[in-house]
Amino acid sequence: MQISENASNALSGWTIVFDLDGTLVESAPDLLNALNHVVVPLGLEPVKLDDIRTMIGHGAKAMIREALSRAERNLDEEEIHELWNAFLDYYRDNIAVDSHAFEGVEAALEELRRAGAGLAVCTNKTQALSDQLLDTLKLSQYFKAVIGADSVPDKKPDAGHLLTAVQKADGDPDKSLLVGDSRTDEKAAHNAGLPFIFVPFGYEQDAAKDINCVAVLRQYSELFSLVLKVAA
Repeated sequence: MQISENASNALSGWTIVFDLDGTLVESAPDLLNALNHVVVPLGLEPVKLDDIRTMIGHGAKAMIREALSRAERNLDEEEIHELWNAFLDYYRDNIAVDSHAFEGVEAALEELRRAGAGLAVCTNKTQALSDQLLDTLKLSQYFKAVIGADSVPDKKPDAGHLLTAVQKADGDPDKSLLVGDSRTDEKAAHNAGLPFIFVPFGYEQDAAKDINCVAVLRQYSELFSLVLKVAA
């Protein structure tokens, strides 16, 4: 990726924070397999790919609860916790069978980094799984900080989660923004007082009609120019 001399420091001092699932990575197929691995043995019908896309973003337990709720199946918290552990064991062993970065992600990250921006990830995925997924997909090298849901007292949309990601990336909240695909991300950015760029091809596509954002990212080749406009 070539950047002109004038743009080489255009984003110096800026921190760009990204959500993970549905924003940087198409992870739904592997999450689906892990979910079905634990709910189908209970007699539930397999969850479909289109359905799980609307269930991602609040963590694995939330996905399990949603699948049970849709099937009108009630389990106590101890049983749900056991399913969660089984989900994590399976997902950990199959985290990137079909998962992949969205088209243009790596080029966009490199372009932002070469322009002087610091990059971070703020995700409601657990820390260990976030690190594993990014490592497996060879994306970890781009980020100064990755902050999973269990690394903070309260996860997104709590402002502290997002601001911790900015802090750990040595960033300034006054020169930071969030890129994400959900209303949870929108609320986190609002709560933290950061501009929000919405990804409409992620896992809350229905949010596009009413999301409050400074820009909509249709494809990653547009990200650099959108961030420059926000920075300006």
